[in-house]
Amino acid sequence: MDPQTRDRIRSLPCWQGTPRLAPLDGGMTNHNFLVQDGAARYVLRLGVDLPEHGVLRTQELAAARAAQALGLSPQVVHAEPGLMVSRYIAGRTLTPVDLRNPRQLEPALALLRRCHAGMPALLPDAAARFDVFAVLRGYLQRLRAQPGPLPADRLDVLEALAQRLELRVPPLAPVFGHNDLLAANFIDDGQRLWLIDWDYAGYGNPLFDLANLSTNNGFDAALDRELLRLYGDVAPDPCWVAGLQAMQTASLLREALWAAVSAQHRRVAFDYAGYLRDCLDRLDRHLAGTA
Repeated sequence: MDPQTRDRIRSLPCWQGTPRLAPLDGGMTNHNFLVQDGAARYVLRLGVDLPEHGVLRTQELAAARAAQALGLSPQVVHAEPGLMVSRYIAGRTLTPVDLRNPRQLEPALALLRRCHAGMPALLPDAAARFDVFAVLRGYLQRLRAQPGPLPADRLDVLEALAQRLELRVPPLAPVFGHNDLLAANFIDDGQRLWLIDWDYAGYGNPLFDLANLSTNNGFDAALDRELLRLYGDVAPDPCWVAGLQAMQTASLLREALWAAVSAQHRRVAFDYAGYLRDCLDRLDRHLAGTA
């Protein structure tokens, strides 16, 4: 961290006493720090807008504050351009193994249902939108305009795949989704779960969050059926089953193209090329299993 940024952080009005900073691992587009002042611990996020990913920090902040009001996320204690400070939740981040356990999956889905149903009342109609197929079209356009890690013939194949998938997803009523359901975005404090990191949150098809939860955490077909049952509290409709399968492929494709676009911009020190290879491998294995 450069001295100017360190001085800026130390001078924030939210601290009681001199803050001590320690970097937190895991950020692929942000710089995150654990901060201890004289009274409490906090998480500080440094991050600029990411136009290549449609991420606006003002929208992230609005979602984080709405999630706080709904009891989903920790309190935001301070925010200004490029910087957000939230209360630290003492607990452990979940792993994919945790979420593959139905006893842990159920409270995670309870949080997600509250997000989908409750966030719209706390956000303006002009809040962020998240249409995965529009995102895919934007990524493909960027990757064609600025040649990078994916050759043109591979982009042609992926574009055709995206077009086929869009036709298979039912146009469900939009909800306010999180859209980045990595296991590490759930925190268990020993009594309850918290959901954090609202960079990609926005109104969209509820099947994306469910598919994203599944593909990020290695669900199998049986757990996918349980996922739909728990979310809807009824036996899953065949339309939702087929839509989930298509959206799972879209989720994996989005992650691969996200990695390819991120490799062009390199916002933080991260092995985007290696991550892209992993994402493409996961996508190829998924496609082989659904052929």
